[in-house]
Parts: sequence; structure tokens; C-alpha cells
Amino acid sequence: MKKGRDFDEREVAVFQRNEITEHHIYKNLSGRVRGVKNRRILSQIADDEMRHYNVWKTYTRRDIAPNRIKVWFFTLVSMLFGFTFGIKLMENGEKRAHFVYSRIPGSFKEVNGIIRDEEEHEQALLTLLDEDRLKYTGSIVLGLNDALVELMGVLAGLTFALQNTRFVALTASITGVAAALSMAASGYLSTKAEPEGKNPLIAALYTGVAYIVTVLLLILPYLIFDDLYLSLGVSFVVAITIIGFFNYYISVARDLPFKGRFLEMVTLSFSVAALSFLAGYVIRFAFGIII
Repeated sequence: MKKGRDFDEREVAVFQRNEITEHHIYKNLSGRVRGVKNRRILSQIADDEMRHYNVWKTYTRRDIAPNRIKVWFFTLVSMLFGFTFGIKLMENGEKRAHFVYSRIPGSFKEVNGIIRDEEEHEQALLTLLDEDRLKYTGSIVLGLNDALVELMGVLAGLTFALQNTRFVALTASITGVAAALSMAASGYLSTKAEPEGKNPLIAALYTGVAYIVTVLLLILPYLIFDDLYLSLGVSFVVAITIIGFFNYYISVARDLPFKGRFLEMVTLSFSVAALSFLAGYVIRFAFGIII
């Protein structure tokens, strides 16, 4: 290595590969996002990553291929869950790289410039938060949270009251569809009354779809298994998974804390489920229902 022989060339090669990999990711996304402003910002960041790659190349004195799997993964994640989520997820990895950069000897003078560029990237990314799926996060939360709380309570109560997986699935499905339509209508009216300029129909759609999808996932175990309590247990696991995934998504895309929001939703959903299970027990014996 011509410069900075006191630092491991293999680590520099890793930095170099990361930069060319992220260059290709940003370049891919810049051609897929909507809006001239978004495309311009992503193209600029892609150019910066290429410049960083060339800085590291002066130390390794060789070309390094990008990590094609990483390029494919983050491009796919961005297409499925939104470019803001995909980019923020990748940028979180770059934050960890800053610590490694700080250990590089002073002979690598260009590193400070690279760090400044990375910090500017984070600021630029804040302007990209204009996707519909993030604008309507509140609507998704409304449908998702209400479905989790209500359906887990319904499933727990019906599990003990009806003692039949098919009856539980049928009753919960009817309840879920009716509740989804009701929540969608509520989402439409509440959004229409807000001065934020969001489309009430889109808000209602996000609320309703989030509710229906959650209902289907929670009821599915009752259609697969014959054991009531196994079905209820699997539904609990599904509920925790949904809560975990959604809160992780929001924590990354919105830079919000994960643990507190996750524990709050889990506690609320399972508290309602426990009370409903107890209510089902009481109602079953109070009315002498045997199925």
C-alpha cells in the first residue's frame, strides 16, 4: 500500500467495496423514485459514493466489485417497503462505519471529508419523507392497532366460549370484516376533518386494508390447526410478529424509538385478550353454552 501502511489494507478494501455497493444502490433507486427532487438527491448521493470509492482506491490501487447480493437486497426492500425505509436501513449501517473511520490513522486525510459527506447524506434523506405510505402512517396504525387489540380479544373470548376452531374462525371473520368497514369509514371521516390535505379515500383504504390483512393473519391458525389453544397460541405469536415488524418499520423510517412503542402495543393487545378470555369463560358458564 502506497499510503497509510499502518492501517490494514483489508479494512480499506471493505470500505471501498461498501462505497461502490452503495453507489449502485442509490443509482438504482434514483431511476425508480417519483419526483425530480428525489431523483436529484439520490443521484447526487450516488456520485458522492463513487467519489468515496475512488478515494479508497488510491490506497488499495485496485478495482473492487460491488456486493451484488447487497445491491439486490436493498433495492428489493426499497421497492417493497418504500425507498425511505430501504435507504434509512442502509444508512444505519453507515453510522456503524463512522466508528471504524474514527480509528483510521491521520495519514488518511480524506476520511474527514467522507464523514462530512455521510452526515450530509442523512440530512438530505430527511427531505425524502414524502411517500404516501409514510404520510398515511397514522391511518395504517389506526387499522393495525385496532385489529390487533379487538381481534385478539375476540379470538381469546371465542376460543373459550365456542370450543370449536371453525366456529371461532367464522365468527371472528364476520366480526373482522364488519369492523374493517367501520374503521375505514371512521378513517375517511376523521381524515376529511383534518386540515393536513391528505386524501380521505386513500386514508380509508390504508386503514381498511391494514385491518383486513391483520384479521386474516390472526384467523389463519384456526383454519390450519384443530387444537383451540394451539391456534390461539400461534395467533399470539403472529400478533407479536406483526407488532414487531410494523414498529421496526416505523422506527427506521421515522427515526423513532422501537422498544417503548413495541412493548406498549404488546401489553395493550395481550391485556385486552386476557380480559376477553376471562369474559368468554364467564359467559360460557353463565349461559350454559356447550359446543
